[in-house]
Amino acid sequence: MKILVLTAFLIVIQIAGFGQSITDLRKKKEDAAKEIDYTTKLLNEVQKDERASMNRLRLLNSRMEQRNVLISSINNEISVYQEFIDDNSYMVNTLQEDLHRLKNEYAELVQFAYRNRNTNDIILFLLSAENFNQAYRRFLYMKRYTSFRKKQAETIDVIQELLTDKISRLKEMQQLKQELIINTKEEANKIAQERAQQNSVVQKLQNQKRSLREKLNQQRQIERQLEQEIQRIIEAEARKNKEAGVPGYMLTPDQQLVGDSFEQNKRRLPWPTERGIITEHFGIHRHPVLSNVQISNNGINISTEAGSRVRAVFNGEVTRVFGITGGNSAVIIRHGKYLTVYSNLSEVAVKKGDQVSTNQTIGKVYTDSEDGNKSTLKFQIWRESEKLDPEDWIAR
Repeated sequence: MKILVLTAFLIVIQIAGFGQSITDLRKKKEDAAKEIDYTTKLLNEVQKDERASMNRLRLLNSRMEQRNVLISSINNEISVYQEFIDDNSYMVNTLQEDLHRLKNEYAELVQFAYRNRNTNDIILFLLSAENFNQAYRRFLYMKRYTSFRKKQAETIDVIQELLTDKISRLKEMQQLKQELIINTKEEANKIAQERAQQNSVVQKLQNQKRSLREKLNQQRQIERQLEQEIQRIIEAEARKNKEAGVPGYMLTPDQQLVGDSFEQNKRRLPWPTERGIITEHFGIHRHPVLSNVQISNNGINISTEAGSRVRAVFNGEVTRVFGITGGNSAVIIRHGKYLTVYSNLSEVAVKKGDQVSTNQTIGKVYTDSEDGNKSTLKFQIWRESEKLDPEDWIAR
């Protein structure tokens, strides 16, 4: 009976752990699938223009990255199923051995009971006792023996039921595992097809190197203008404090409170667009077409649909609204010692000095029909003059 209790306990723990692992992996897999679907939607808009564009290439690259995440999640799910199958196979073997042993023991009990089935034999067994105490002990023995035999039969039924359930679940897990293996192969085939599309776009863009270099230089100028504006904000605040006799940059109590709250919401900030795909990451990375050329991004680029609203990611004060040469409009919002920067806007719905709240609309993303209908928000986060990776701050 102890073995049965232990087996049942192990089964409960195993199923609980398995369920949690599968739930987490399926959530990650579903998120990746949703991103793939949304990127495909953006690509379908881009492909209405037959010209090759950097936007199309970045969306293709992003979708391939997402498929790799999806494949990784599926492979992890397969590993969890395999572990579950291995554990269940071991448990099935253990239960079968226990069942075989219990049936043999029960058969011996039945045979003994059959040989001693005569009521007279039981009465003689009790009467042949040397004294009353011995007769009473014999009576208790017979009673316990009968109870044990009954429990033994019940235990056999329970183990048989557990065994049947385990074998059924084992077959189910094996089938699910096979379906996942097929899914992995399908996604791998899709990546191979997308890689062919990627190579085709890259080859076409290779013939536009001059234009690509010009756009890259333009982007660098935009980044410099943004940095200069941020530096002006910091210097202006420092001058203001200096005139008030306060060294450096000093926050008011309210600003300090907002800044602390902003910091506490790291990894939980909402996205600056309702929907979007990150098509260019923070930091320095290789240009997807131009060889030996590196791109430096002070934030992230979020590709979204034409006309998408841009939203403040946290409560704060609009510190700057300005136009950028070749880069449309930009808005800078202060959240205590933190700054969020939203650029490449076609419309702006706020002005300097406005107090904004989380998810409040501050403008619309600009759509570039010359670059494959690109609708990309450039989003940055700064801690004073320190550039931060927005992907460390927004919810994922």
